[in-house]
Amino acid sequence: MIEVNGLTKRYGAVTAVNGLTFTVRPGHVTGFLGPNGAGKSTTLRMILGLNRPTSGSATIDGRPRPAGLRHVGALLDAGDVHGGRTADAHLRALARGIGLPRRRVAEVLEEVGLAGVARRRIGGFSLGMRQRLGIAAALLGDPPVLMFDEPINGLDPEGVLWVRGLFRRLAAEGRTVLVSSHLMSEMENTADRLVVIGRGELIAEESLAGFAARGTGASVTVRTPDPAELAAVLSLEGAQVRPEGGDALTVTGLSAARVGELAHRRRIMLYELAPRTASLEQAFMELTAGHAEHRAGDPPMPAGPAEHRGRRLPMTTGPAEHQAGDPR
Repeated sequence: MIEVNGLTKRYGAVTAVNGLTFTVRPGHVTGFLGPNGAGKSTTLRMILGLNRPTSGSATIDGRPRPAGLRHVGALLDAGDVHGGRTADAHLRALARGIGLPRRRVAEVLEEVGLAGVARRRIGGFSLGMRQRLGIAAALLGDPPVLMFDEPINGLDPEGVLWVRGLFRRLAAEGRTVLVSSHLMSEMENTADRLVVIGRGELIAEESLAGFAARGTGASVTVRTPDPAELAAVLSLEGAQVRPEGGDALTVTGLSAARVGELAHRRRIMLYELAPRTASLEQAFMELTAGHAEHRAGDPPMPAGPAEHRGRRLPMTTGPAEHQAGDPR
């Protein structure tokens, strides 16, 4: 379990993280969301003990600092590896440091689909291959706590499906899984719970369904042989009604129960009556609107302390993804 209490990080006059408090529990995939510059990577680094907080605390299973790869595995930057090493050598060096046998390296390379390129130099890997290698390193010590920062970047559709299944399996095994991402569609398909931050402050900590329900995009889809008559009835009740062609209407401003009640009262037949919740993306855009660091049309901001200060950008050399056994 990850526990964050009043976590704050300041760089001079700039506050990157401001009084964050949340808990990430085992048995779930927890998505860590926020606009660019929200402080996600800074928070992850403080949880891992790589950055020292200005105030507050972060613990993993009650420890203020992670106790090695057997206790917590993390992927923060897929490009932060020595390009001259082979994948096998990179993982063997990590394994030796925590007393793991060489067969464990072979196991994780096989699990992430890199067994066929284990002796290739990492400098020739695509971003997707580096992501797989970073995930292999996180899994190496078979830890109960796992943290991933933007793990989907560079993966092809097959790789995305694979990593979704991996995260769900890890959570089903009772592990704590925290995944930071800016891809709403990916979190919608992967996460059970969400921690959402903006400008370094907590916006929400709840289930994915609960967060999505807070958006105002909820609507009702209704199909009827009398769409014009039903639209008139619903409009008189203050609903916004949008014809969808044929016999379908989209209704906002009234619940599905109220739409059905009004239709019954006027003896209007319904073929379909289905509530539609707001999408995660809609809820995210609405609830983080006042917390975005930059918006389209904003004037350029002067350079300041970057959220990823000191980190190398991932290198890409070749196709976005790689299949094990590919002869490249």
